[in-house]
Amino acid sequence: MAKSLSLVFLLAIGIFSCYQQKEKKVETPEKTEKVTIAEIEEGIKSFIQEKSEKSGGYFEVRDRGRDFKMKLVRVHTEYLANLGPNNHFACVDLVDTKGDVYDIDFFLEGEPEQMNVTETSVHKLNGKPFYAWKQQKDKTWNRVPVKEATTRLLGVIEGSDFFEFNYRIELPEIQGLAKLWIPIATTDEYQAVDITTSMNIPRDFQFLKDKDFNNTILYFEPTPELGNQFIEITYQVKRLEKGPAIESGQVDSKYLSENALMPVGGRFETIAMEATKGRDETNLMKARALYDYIIDNMRYMKYGQYGLGDANNACDLKTGNCTEFHSFFISLARSSGIPARFAVGASIPSERNDGGIDGYHCWAEFYADGKWWPIDISEANKYTALATYYFGHHPANRIELSRGRDLKVEPGPVSGPINFFAYPVLEINGKVASTKTTFSFKRLAAPEL
Repeated sequence: MAKSLSLVFLLAIGIFSCYQQKEKKVETPEKTEKVTIAEIEEGIKSFIQEKSEKSGGYFEVRDRGRDFKMKLVRVHTEYLANLGPNNHFACVDLVDTKGDVYDIDFFLEGEPEQMNVTETSVHKLNGKPFYAWKQQKDKTWNRVPVKEATTRLLGVIEGSDFFEFNYRIELPEIQGLAKLWIPIATTDEYQAVDITTSMNIPRDFQFLKDKDFNNTILYFEPTPELGNQFIEITYQVKRLEKGPAIESGQVDSKYLSENALMPVGGRFETIAMEATKGRDETNLMKARALYDYIIDNMRYMKYGQYGLGDANNACDLKTGNCTEFHSFFISLARSSGIPARFAVGASIPSERNDGGIDGYHCWAEFYADGKWWPIDISEANKYTALATYYFGHHPANRIELSRGRDLKVEPGPVSGPINFFAYPVLEINGKVASTKTTFSFKRLAAPEL
């Protein structure tokens, strides 16, 4: 940040974006100081590291009568500022043992290599602020209370959701031997699903499992009389918000290996090394750096050849939908030695309680610090105010249909492994045929709008 910028401007950026302290005024100094932003960053990192080493690897924070044990995720270099002679401000993301991300404000005093923290306060929880700040006529800032921030209108339902999900397939005309594979949502610790209605599915269908990810797949061979007919599957779904999940033991090597459209190494390793430079102390910090890199460098745009989840295309074009965003991340993460995995389903609208759904949605998880961390980079890219929330959380209003890439099943499609599995795969006489697939929903226990 250029030294010629006034500190009033610096404070405006820092305070509105990432600033909280106890009830007091912050005076705007008359001139800037020589301490650089990089030196403030190094000072706060050193402080956190030193305190963590003395406390069993965790940085301890006490705020609002609560004690927190946390680990560093990143320093907000865009909000670091000089407040006066040997007085500085820093904003840091720290994660607690449950996986919640807290935005912490620090006030520091001293020279670059001998900084002491004079005040620490929690500004945000998972991107939601506890306080806002207002500038007064005398150029000072006062803390003012704000109502509890809501993310409902930005696509997020926290806690739990309960809805009916309808999966509808319109078959084309069928002449010859047809084979159809449909992903089937299953119950796990975050979603309980019941199939309540199924239509036009012959009794000779069977449920298959893919070899690597244990997805459930409905398979049958539609006869010509089913041509131009509908297949409809309706679920009742109780879904929980998903946070970081502890998993001990050895992580499966497939989460570090490449897939057909998600290469590992080469230019992805080079990009990852550059993106994580200075933020590579832990895998958690590296993952956040890669997450930020994709948010900063990609645009959500359904343009050209999108929707395949091709990390090379994402790297070249810097555009795509959710599949490109998360495939690119997974290639970068695995190239950095961070296990990462892919899943796909549908995002249930939060701002209304019934109607259609705009196609599938996919997301990712990475493994660090003994946990699988859910992320949703394409949604964070759309709503930057929720970028902190989506690093470590998936909201309750979604359903997962399948996991993994390059799915292998027996009997399987002549076309080979299934790239990813949200829409059905239909083959007629050994050739891929298209279907029209639509999703809709009805919320069964509607949260207040």
